[in-house]
Amino acid sequence: MALDGINRTLVTEFILLGFPFISDVAFVFVFLVLLSYLFTMVGNLLILALVSSDHRLQSPMYFFLGNLSFLDVCFINTTVPKMLSGFLPGGKTISLNGCLAQSFSFFLFGVANFLLLSVMSFDRYVAICHPLHYSVIMHQRLCIQLMVGVWLVSFICILTPSVRIISLKFCSRLVNHFFCDVFPMFINSCTDTTSIQLLEILISSSVLLSSLLVTLISYIYIVNSILKIPSTDGRKKALSTCSSHALVVTLAYGSCIFTYAKPAKGRATDYDKKVALLITVVVPLLNPYIYTLRNQKVREILRTKLFMKK
Repeated sequence: MALDGINRTLVTEFILLGFPFISDVAFVFVFLVLLSYLFTMVGNLLILALVSSDHRLQSPMYFFLGNLSFLDVCFINTTVPKMLSGFLPGGKTISLNGCLAQSFSFFLFGVANFLLLSVMSFDRYVAICHPLHYSVIMHQRLCIQLMVGVWLVSFICILTPSVRIISLKFCSRLVNHFFCDVFPMFINSCTDTTSIQLLEILISSSVLLSSLLVTLISYIYIVNSILKIPSTDGRKKALSTCSSHALVVTLAYGSCIFTYAKPAKGRATDYDKKVALLITVVVPLLNPYIYTLRNQKVREILRTKLFMKK
């Protein structure tokens, strides 16, 4: 097919180059990623089971934690299974429609994850700064409305760029990544993608920075309230309720801001793949264990259920 006076064939499938490992290193890498995937699934599904089955965890904090676990399950299943299959014969290929669907799902769950983290920071702000009014403010209806808002805003944010990406034509099959990230795909386009890149950067930056702003403001008020608590035990207890969330926020925002706030051209692709590995594998792995192992109530309930103690 002739495009712009040059003979180029439009592709209907891509080849994900992934990580160029020698065989011995590849085996270790696959083993570690597979182990991380299994632990992530077990940890998040365990949290979902506990939150949905135990009346002691029927509070806004655990409602949002259960939703975060659900998002992590969806998020890791968007990228990791295909990455692992890339080490099998013929596993590196993915259809154009499959690639677009993977990219759409990745950003849908990713945007929802960041919005949910900001909602969770607001929940911690109300719990620490307005403890006497917490149950009145964070009622069940508001919690459901916030989650509906998270999904609705996420879908709206990715709708316009997704429609424009679907209309693109691609002339190269090779995607220098382990999943269908949009910026490596832009490089393969037959046409100029500058305007779409700017739109993607604008939306990504807006979501990241606005949700981060909500989180930072919430934590400024939280820290200010904690410093006013007279007793040391009181301050430690207040810190313990938000330290896990703060750690997850630091990992998630720190890795994404430096990846999705710059154009495709001039990117250090190998570096981006390493950062993407942190986003897609490490952060979903840490979430359930940070929240579970650092939460005394969850540990006690888990211990009770495992040993069948009433």
